Amino acid sequence: MQPMREPFGQQTRPSISERVIDSLDERLGVRSIWAALMDRHIPRSVNWWYTLGSATLFVFTLQVVTGIFLAAYYVPSPDHAYDSVQYIMNEVIFGQVVRGLHHWGASAMVVLVVAHMLRVIVMGAYKYPREFTWTAGVFLLLLTFGFGFTGYLLPWDEKAYWATTVGTNMAGTVPVVGGFILRVLRGGADLGAVTLARFFAFHVLLLPALIVPLVGLHLFMVVRIGISGAPDRAYEREQQARQRGYSGISGLPKRSGIPKR
Repeated sequence: MQPMREPFGQQTRPSISERVIDSLDERLGVRSIWAALMDRHIPRSVNWWYTLGSATLFVFTLQVVTGIFLAAYYVPSPDHAYDSVQYIMNEVIFGQVVRGLHHWGASAMVVLVVAHMLRVIVMGAYKYPREFTWTAGVFLLLLTFGFGFTGYLLPWDEKAYWATTVGTNMAGTVPVVGGFILRVLRGGADLGAVTLARFFAFHVLLLPALIVPLVGLHLFMVVRIGISGAPDRAYEREQQARQRGYSGISGLPKRSGIPKR
């Protein structure tokens, strides 16, 4: 027995997922948002070096997730900080794995951010019209170093104590404002309970509040302007743009007098 065929011209009823997407699109415009984020021009010269930014974003997300887990068990006081870390490592289920991911993820994030910045310099991706993208990236690099410095003290072991002592002493040698920076970081003449509390507050409150909107701004500018190609192709594109008299990048204002190399 052959299956019944649908009458000619009758359309198949949309599935539940399609109806949900249609409903969200009518209210939120999710299809246009998806098109703006994903349907973008990618230069042919893109290679594995261009994945360093995405890899950094992935490691940053991993740091956020593992950091939230660790903060649920960590006690930022000189009497209990070290013991709470040992409790995470030895008593909490998968605690050693999570702390290991957070520990090595911090090192990986520094390496990836530095490599990403070097790739941008070598490829010349910091030039017009991506100056503000580059500036945001520089501040993200500094915040990454801040995360590494403030997080190093939190285990409150001997290595963390003396490394932070050396680091804060170096900050205290800055001309004019060195003494002020040292007092802000330590909260006193020596490292103590106030220092640990401040470093914990910097690590889980202040720096995340600064880096999250900056990451969003950085990603917005990358999506808005696009990915820069290799220097040779960028040069050819600039020559074509100079002949047309405008930037040649979709959505950017016209600009004459592009600087010659």
